[in-house]
Amino acid sequence: MKKLLPILLLISISACNNGNNAPDVSHINMQLKTERFEQDFFAIDSNDTKAGLAQLQQKYPTFLPLFVNHVLGLGPVNDTNQLAFEGSKRFLNLNQVVYAQSQKLYKNFSAAAKELEDGFRYVKHYFPDYKVPTIITTVGPMDALAPMSNNEPSPNYMGEDFLAVGLQFYLGKDFSIYNDPGYISSVAPQYRSRRFSKEYIASDVFSLVIDDLYPDSSKRYPLIERFIEKGKRLYLLQQFLPNSSDTLLIGYTGKQLEWCNDNERGIYNFFIQQNLLYEIDPERLHNFVTDGPTTQGMPEQSPGNIGAFLGWQIVKSYMKKHPSSTLPQLMKTANKNIFNESDYKPR
Repeated sequence: MKKLLPILLLISISACNNGNNAPDVSHINMQLKTERFEQDFFAIDSNDTKAGLAQLQQKYPTFLPLFVNHVLGLGPVNDTNQLAFEGSKRFLNLNQVVYAQSQKLYKNFSAAAKELEDGFRYVKHYFPDYKVPTIITTVGPMDALAPMSNNEPSPNYMGEDFLAVGLQFYLGKDFSIYNDPGYISSVAPQYRSRRFSKEYIASDVFSLVIDDLYPDSSKRYPLIERFIEKGKRLYLLQQFLPNSSDTLLIGYTGKQLEWCNDNERGIYNFFIQQNLLYEIDPERLHNFVTDGPTTQGMPEQSPGNIGAFLGWQIVKSYMKKHPSSTLPQLMKTANKNIFNESDYKPR
């Protein structure tokens, strides 16, 4: 029994969510449109990519040129650009294993699409004017992580009316390429690629939606305000995905989140004692607001990006004290005001 209790505790912590307080959104009409670009693209005859791309151009008049030009980096799709055809052939031939694994896992995308559709119902509940994008599944280059407004990498990217899901980043943490030493050193360390699995699709997608709604301009803020900016986004993500575990929302392991919950007061006191809350030097702040295996200066059990946890707790405290505040009001409230009015008392 003694061995079982820590396991049960860990499950309980990682499963903690806001689902019990979620509004009823079943009445919101939502039929999420999804398009399987990767299936159509990899169906091209690699020996005649010119004809294949011309045919795809009719089905994806906006997305195909963007994918070939900007994602594959092959330039415009036209008769004078032979690189577009030769490069597409090379990409198709070199990525058959990746595509095969994507179809093994996502040939039927309906389960993921259902979770996204449910999430967009919450988006429309809180932001009725938001235009829900078409979801386009893709398989692109294995290093094509796209920067969000705060320069944090995302497996997905947005256009004017679409959100592309890069399935090459959701093939499971044990996928061979993710564990190649070259990939680990140059693209995604294992603390990042452990999240390259299907359960993270929704949280990654709605993190991008939040970035679309509210681009992050907090780079020059003092540290505590940058923490709160991250906390606001996590709080919003929690409202869009009220049935997701906190570990999926924040990206920590269950043990890391348990450590944070057990040491919340100590984490906060660390920043007070080190006189860091109002620090603005980017070199001193970087360690606390970026992803990593752990946070330097803290115990090995700590996660990277620990400021996100602290900011989330402060925002939760603020919203408990201001229950009538709407999500748009929260996102527009100055971060320093949230801190000053949160009455935050770490446990």
